Amino acid sequence: MVNEKIVQLMAVMGYIILGLMLCIALYLSADFMLSRIPASRAVMGYAEDGITVYVLSNGVHTDIVMPVRQDSMKWDLVFPFGNTKGRDTVQNWVAIGWGDKGFYLNTPEWKDLKLKTALVAGLGIGETALHVTYYKAMSENQLCRRTQVTPAQYRRLVSYVLASLKTNAHGEAIRIETNAQYNEDDAFYEAKGAYSLIFSCNTWTNNALKYANMPAGVWTVFDGGILQYYPSQENPK
Repeated sequence: MVNEKIVQLMAVMGYIILGLMLCIALYLSADFMLSRIPASRAVMGYAEDGITVYVLSNGVHTDIVMPVRQDSMKWDLVFPFGNTKGRDTVQNWVAIGWGDKGFYLNTPEWKDLKLKTALVAGLGIGETALHVTYYKAMSENQLCRRTQVTPAQYRRLVSYVLASLKTNAHGEAIRIETNAQYNEDDAFYEAKGAYSLIFSCNTWTNNALKYANMPAGVWTVFDGGILQYYPSQENPK
């Protein structure tokens, strides 16, 4: 009788493990296929003599990088230099990424990941944040891809980012008071939306690019699904 119960328990555990493996396989397959389907045939490609922007990845998470000041858009007025540790005002580029607040603040490296943080993020029940980092210069490499956009595309890109930002009663960005900044030139701000297994930081970036009529896939949760649309301009395909 005891042996039968053990066999039944092992069978149940086997089905659970098999089910999880199938879910993971379907998840990865969906990302692989949908990320390789262009979001729109009407997408505009590289705009010669346009506004330069970058898609930047750290190997997992992607940021959109734009000029600090371009025409009427002044990002340093939205995200003041004074909110960074270094308070350096000589900056030319701003990288903006969206993601789970707990991940951003409590998991600077994968070794710092805790089960609670992962569960809250995966289930989409946590808060989100915008991570804003200033750079003096940008250069292309395997994880940093340059492109150029039209003024109309740039305005839509800006609009998407601003729509993700929570503001106070005065319409100002709400800085998250924390010591978890990654370097001297970054800061965190309260954001709208919910992070989940279906809508990751890279899904946000991909949707921003789609909204701006820039090259992007139908859906992705990984950085590779985005970078494939932005080959290095030094070695274009």
